[in-house]
Amino acid sequence: MALKDMWLSTEFRTAFPMGVLLLGNVEPATEFSQDRNAPKRQRQDYDNDGNGTGLRMWKATIMDPAGVAQGAKNSTFDIIFLADVQPVPPSAEVSPGVRPVELEGLQLKPRVIGNGEFKSIGWNIRATGIKGDNSGAKVNNRAADKAA
Repeated sequence: MALKDMWLSTEFRTAFPMGVLLLGNVEPATEFSQDRNAPKRQRQDYDNDGNGTGLRMWKATIMDPAGVAQGAKNSTFDIIFLADVQPVPPSAEVSPGVRPVELEGLQLKPRVIGNGEFKSIGWNIRATGIKGDNSGAKVNNRAADKAA
């Protein structure tokens, strides 16, 4: 089935009408290695068949204030950023380690979460960046677009 690896693009305000809060920092997403002494390698956006963008993957945790009324399970999400350069939130902290952000290039993919009879639908979330980020990720992408 072709739809199993399909990401659904959506507007940020459609998915998160109240916005989101970035909890902590954006960190590199590392590959799993059974060798504990092996150096950590950052993951890249490739599937098992070698298809993908090849961009580096960064991970973070976000909180959706609109989901708080539905419980903790529906209010925090792990997110993957696809970018050559680490996304940097432009806004100041509203509390230690908490920043309001707006995601760019938002994509969602549904997945089944839970065990046994307690299954529900969860979401894999990825984005290409953070609105207002001036870390250089967008400058590099524009230069690559002009060269193509």
